Amino acid sequence: MSKIIRDTSLILLMSLFLFGNINAYAAEDVPHKVVIQVSTDNPRTQKIALNNAVNLQKLYGIDNIKIEIVAYGPGLGLLTNKSKQAKRVESLALQDITFSACQNTMKKVKRKTGKMPVLLEGVGQVAAGVARIIELQEQGYAYIRP
Repeated sequence: MSKIIRDTSLILLMSLFLFGNINAYAAEDVPHKVVIQVSTDNPRTQKIALNNAVNLQKLYGIDNIKIEIVAYGPGLGLLTNKSKQAKRVESLALQDITFSACQNTMKKVKRKTGKMPVLLEGVGQVAAGVARIIELQEQGYAYIRP
């Protein structure tokens, strides 16, 4: 009789363990998180960065992924009113893709040209683009640099 109780208890404990883990994974249904670096003024590379973001949203669904595109150095131009991708960036900003412009780069441009770059509608600012990428990676974001 004690063997039956022991075996039944063992099966019950194993079932609870397995069931508990399955529920833990379901409850932890955290969206994917991706940071995309844009640090070049190459139009083809900038377009690939935007394509990567769109393709990830299509694959996982807009509610299942967080995407932030961080632009600094020569890549800052993607997020300004002089960008050939301006309309697309503004449109993607409305589709839950976060765009962050490096203030360090903006200040450098102002020192060189005397004018602060004009950012597109929906673009935010961060103190330092590289630091923002580090912070996002520390929060579990995957890193992509096209």
